[in-house]
Amino acid sequence: MRAIWYEKYGPADEVLIYGELEKPEVGAGEVRVRLHASGANPSDFKARLGGRGEMRWTKIIPHSDGAGVVDKVGSGVTSFREGDRVWVFNGQWQRPMGTACEFIVLPERQVVSLPENVSFEEGACLAIPAMTAHLGLFLGRPLKDKVVFVTGGAGAVGNYGIQLAKWAGAKVITTISSDEKAAITLKVGADHIVNYKNNDALGEQILDLTSGEGVDQILDVDFGENLPVTKQVLKENGIIAAYGSTRVREPEFAWYDMMHKNFTIRMIFMYSVPDSDALKACEDIVTACKEYPLVHQIGSVFSLEDTASAHKEMEKFENTGNVVIKI
Repeated sequence: MRAIWYEKYGPADEVLIYGELEKPEVGAGEVRVRLHASGANPSDFKARLGGRGEMRWTKIIPHSDGAGVVDKVGSGVTSFREGDRVWVFNGQWQRPMGTACEFIVLPERQVVSLPENVSFEEGACLAIPAMTAHLGLFLGRPLKDKVVFVTGGAGAVGNYGIQLAKWAGAKVITTISSDEKAAITLKVGADHIVNYKNNDALGEQILDLTSGEGVDQILDVDFGENLPVTKQVLKENGIIAAYGSTRVREPEFAWYDMMHKNFTIRMIFMYSVPDSDALKACEDIVTACKEYPLVHQIGSVFSLEDTASAHKEMEKFENTGNVVIKI
């Protein structure tokens, strides 16, 4: 099968290899998927640069997200049959073979039916971005008629966050940094947008949009960087669900100020969530794709052999929308 892999950590142009590898065989309880698209995420280039520690395998096929058609099923598999359209998640977590290739074998629980109204390229966006958004929003409290603040609404996770919150009946405020990103977030249903660039009054603007009451819940792309605004706009008993803290990697905060407001801080790491949470996220995402339906913001599409260019684009942190590899 055609594949991209690396045998050592380093820059994309230097370590990513395009070539032929043996097709993986399916075992009991497993599903083999003929991939049509692979979703690339920042965690993929961070892993390629050594972010997961010492290399545990001689070859690593990157990427954890993908979509395609069931090619073969192992004994005991009951949910799928050959020819079914599917999407997959956690393809390259704790294992060497990801989705930047023609075939992948995964346990049945990591394979999900792909609705007919979702293309393979769109399906490759559903795992890390959409599931992370779901895990940060649906935390045991109903969202209907609540106010949700999504930071970075034009990003891959934020974009799905806006849509899933609206699907659940919430009012959504989001931050953007340009007119282009404002248009993207308004297209998918954001009720209010606030430009955070050079904005010393960001918190005040969000409070004004809520008649001074603040927001019930926050889906946050950068916990440490956004903490001053978070403390200003989050209501008592509010929830902060953060899936990153890139600019301030070890944030400090006033414990008692936040404790007295009974804040809940939830850290989201998609790869290690309990199976029950992942299953619920997959079920809701499929339902939202069919009913809402979700808009899938694809920023760039690359060929498999040009995967290095996809990684380099992500490393600039300038792309808007999901980066997809067409196989």
